[in-house]
Amino acid sequence: MKVFITRKIPDVAVELLRKKNINVIVYQKDKQLAQRELLKNVKDVDGVISLLSDKFDRTIIAQMKQCRIIANYAVGFNNIDIDFAKQKNIIVTNTPDVLTDATADLAVALTLSCARNIIEGENLVRNGKFKGWSPELLLGVELKDKIFGILGAGRIGTAAAIRAHAFGTKILYFSNSKNNYLELKTDAKKVSLDFLLKHSDIVSIHLPLTPKTFHLLSSDKLSLLKETAIIINTARGEIVDEKALIEFLKAKKIFSAGFDVYENEPHLNLELLKLKNVVLLPHIGSASFEARSKMAELAAKNIVSVLSGKAPLTRVN
Repeated sequence: MKVFITRKIPDVAVELLRKKNINVIVYQKDKQLAQRELLKNVKDVDGVISLLSDKFDRTIIAQMKQCRIIANYAVGFNNIDIDFAKQKNIIVTNTPDVLTDATADLAVALTLSCARNIIEGENLVRNGKFKGWSPELLLGVELKDKIFGILGAGRIGTAAAIRAHAFGTKILYFSNSKNNYLELKTDAKKVSLDFLLKHSDIVSIHLPLTPKTFHLLSSDKLSLLKETAIIINTARGEIVDEKALIEFLKAKKIFSAGFDVYENEPHLNLELLKLKNVVLLPHIGSASFEARSKMAELAAKNIVSVLSGKAPLTRVN
């Protein structure tokens, strides 16, 4: 059996696979594989551990003649044509649960950074511009009694909401289904998208990227936000019309925005760099030692299960 890993990930994955006498090949360069190079490496493998930056489209999948599983090293799987993979009898798995806390922590960290001008304040000190305490220096907003709106009340959205509620916020959520656990824990209320956008002081995005959620937050939807609103995205950049959001931030029709993901990632809209009312992070939602190791372990366990003729642990197709 041969498994290809498209980038170096925590060693636990390789160790687990090799214990099962699986031949593991790891792409050693710390960069995204070009499609041509990806195809060359996956043509004759039995399994793949992929990253969310690897595009497994029909062209690639059609050439994977003996592959039985693509284990995506992420919760999201919009980088894989899962329907076509199913047609080719290739199982696709992801890594849910194990990165929930890390990503929820980061969503709250971004919220606090935006609300209290953390990055601008830190830069002011580093650049030698701090001249002492001032009554109106970098005034921000408190979270207590604010309305925290969650778009997507799945695992991560729920965890973020519970954390935000601990700061004294009131929780609204937009979701396909009622979240009884979240309502019990936080007295959250399920509402329509428009209602949430109109009434929330903070909007935190935790939806998967699908054709229905692409540009869900269009210019029209963004116009519903309060001028004092903060918007946080730790999900997928394409859910927001980024150009429209930038215009709202420029015009100060939105107080602030925290980005961990971008519409054309890894390419950044350079207009974002000109804005002071944004916090920009390099897609580190799951970047804790604990989460990344557990992700690697779960991806490898999915590979082992499938190649052993057993059911995968976290199948998505």
